[in-house]
Amino acid sequence: MKKNMYSLMLAEDVIREIDKLATEKSTNRSNLINQILAEYVSLITPEKHVQNIFEIIENYIGKIGGYMLNAQPNDMTMSIKSPLQYHYRPTIRYEVEMYRTPQQTIGQLKIIFRTQSPELLVDLTRFFKIWMQLENIYIKQFFTPGAIEYGMENGKFLRTFAVPNDSDYTEEQIGNAISKYIATFDEMLKDFLAGKYNSTEQIEQRYLAYLNSGVQLI
Repeated sequence: MKKNMYSLMLAEDVIREIDKLATEKSTNRSNLINQILAEYVSLITPEKHVQNIFEIIENYIGKIGGYMLNAQPNDMTMSIKSPLQYHYRPTIRYEVEMYRTPQQTIGQLKIIFRTQSPELLVDLTRFFKIWMQLENIYIKQFFTPGAIEYGMENGKFLRTFAVPNDSDYTEEQIGNAISKYIATFDEMLKDFLAGKYNSTEQIEQRYLAYLNSGVQLI
């Protein structure tokens, strides 16, 4: 949604209350006024669209328990922290970023981990590679070429989000798809680190069970 600069004459008392409310919502005056006017004329802004998706994710993940969620109003990202059952109990953070103007990709997932343990780094890297292999085999063909991309940096694993070809997801479908993706990834990662899989075939079977449960691909 393109934005332009406009001049408005507003009463000082109105601006005072707008600024106070903007501070409470962790946003600025322009964004808040834009949101208020959009709601008044029944127009969904990109910020409101993303906020609706994040509320769906928060409700879904919150019911599972064990997660720490943080989403700032009018922000395009939300953070989900999950503790790992691994020696000194490090945490892994899932950071969901939604794009203001989505095209073939609608957002991305950053999986962030902070550890000095070489053993844990090796295990995490191995799991990420297995996960990418499974997605390349089973789901990548349903998306536009280049829509699903991965990246591994120091302490970070990246994966873009997209909607399958010829699909048009609602906010609820996007929110549920992202929620189930993160919840399944987190469950399988923890089981992998705990040694609950005796082979990659068992990991593959669990992944296929996830796909066959009727989830929306994302």
